[in-house]
Amino acid sequence: MLEVRDVTKTYGARKVLDAISFSIGDAGILGFLGPNGAGKSTTMNIIAGYTSSTEGTVTINGYEVLEDPIGYKRNIGYLPEHPPLYPDMPVGDYLSFVFDLKKPAIPKKPHLAEIAETVGIGDVWKRIIRNLSKGYQQRVGLAQAMLGNPKLLILDEPTVGLDPKQLLDVRNLIRDLGKRCAVIFSSHILQEIQAVCERIIVINRGILVANDTQDNLARHISGDHRLELCADGPADRIRAALSALPGVKRADRIDSTEGAAFLLESERGRDIRRDLFRVMAENNWPILTLKGKGMSLEDVFLRLTAGDYSALSILTQNAQGGEAL
Repeated sequence: MLEVRDVTKTYGARKVLDAISFSIGDAGILGFLGPNGAGKSTTMNIIAGYTSSTEGTVTINGYEVLEDPIGYKRNIGYLPEHPPLYPDMPVGDYLSFVFDLKKPAIPKKPHLAEIAETVGIGDVWKRIIRNLSKGYQQRVGLAQAMLGNPKLLILDEPTVGLDPKQLLDVRNLIRDLGKRCAVIFSSHILQEIQAVCERIIVINRGILVANDTQDNLARHISGDHRLELCADGPADRIRAALSALPGVKRADRIDSTEGAAFLLESERGRDIRRDLFRVMAENNWPILTLKGKGMSLEDVFLRLTAGDYSALSILTQNAQGGEAL
């Protein structure tokens, strides 16, 4: 449905985006991550039609953003980090005003009623927007993005400033929206991306470095060979013995309420468990716990944005033009 192909953006001699390509299907939630200055906001602004690319194309359902911007933007709903609200207007009047601006070819009153029920703002319909809580203002902003039933929703930091209850409500709402349309979800809160998104894109220094599910990214990076060990014995001697095992790349001490605990990372494709058991038994160091330790989204993000993806040929191939949701 959304096709981003070889999008490049330059400002003078500075290249902000370098041939970015990805696609999104008719439904699903795509998490969009990148450190400050990576080109994430520029990419989202190009998709939203707020700025143009230097090269490349962006299309939605056959509408190209530069060739037919009106047809293209009819398919988009956009909630920026700071919702575009008129604080002195009542909620209902504001959404009616935005509906008239968008001019969707659907009946107005039943559509507004449906949106109000979907986002849960019916009880504040006649209240002045400035008097609403942050959570309700965010819901109103989401409602304006949903007007006209767009094919693609672009949500930039939609959960910033919400309390835990509001955050949970908005998170569940976004999940429901992802069943009926495509959603691009941008956030600096990695736990939110992890909780909501089905696929993750990571952009770094203007280059798309990852485009996959979190589990697949973690597996490609770590090879699924990270172990968490807790043992009874002298920590320094255990660490030295673990570090000397064939195939062990790292043996980092971690906090534990009992014994000496370590996070082990082995070489790709190397199973160190048998050698680990042998050295622990030879030294009479009882193993209290041993479990596989998958990489968190934070681990994946830090590795990728630090440039640790040179060996990920499959991952980087998927990043440029990975399968749509």
